[in-house]
Amino acid sequence: MNLTIRFFATLKDRVGAAHLEIEIPEPATVNTLLTTLVQRFPALELALDSIIVAVNQEFADPGQILAADDEIVLFPPVSGG
Repeated sequence: MNLTIRFFATLKDRVGAAHLEIEIPEPATVNTLLTTLVQRFPALELALDSIIVAVNQEFADPGQILAADDEIVLFPPVSGG
């Protein structure tokens, strides 16, 4: 399955791109995606525990199953005041 992923803030810097397409085997979960991304971009491993994943504009847990047409966004935790 071919997925398009968008990255924000420091994750974009670690990957070196604001978005990319990646091929992963089906069935795929958020956890499968993150594992594949860390293998391809080892700099993401340092942020893995804090990465927030949104699928179709909703927060996703590691076990959520992905579909090829899903909108996937990864970003670091956000804080503000």
